[in-house]
Amino acid sequence: MSGLSLFWGACLFSWCALIFALSAQSALPAPELFDGQDKLIHATAYAVMAWLFWGAWKQAVAENHGLLAILAVVFCSAYGLSDEWHQSFVQGRDASVYDWLADSFGALLLSMLLWNRSVAMNRNSDRKTA
Repeated sequence: MSGLSLFWGACLFSWCALIFALSAQSALPAPELFDGQDKLIHATAYAVMAWLFWGAWKQAVAENHGLLAILAVVFCSAYGLSDEWHQSFVQGRDASVYDWLADSFGALLLSMLLWNRSVAMNRNSDRKTA
């Protein structure tokens, strides 16, 4: 594993630890500004997680970015599910299937964007070599 992958892996681990620590809080100090804000925050946090996962594993799965996208979504969705389970034990918090769906959607959306970008970049590099 190269230095860049180690860097991204450390960032991914730190992000997961931050999410775990925030989930262990009985209440978060975020004011509700609009309906659905909570779901947007979940989707964004797990989109960031998918981006970090992509960076950590990009070189290991260099030839198959479709597989990398699937692995990122599966990892983030599984982590989101475990995080909701974790919250079910925290006083003042509860587990929500809608939060988990928002987590999974954020990871899916970002993974699809990264995969699409890698396909486009490969097409451009193939045109330049032809």
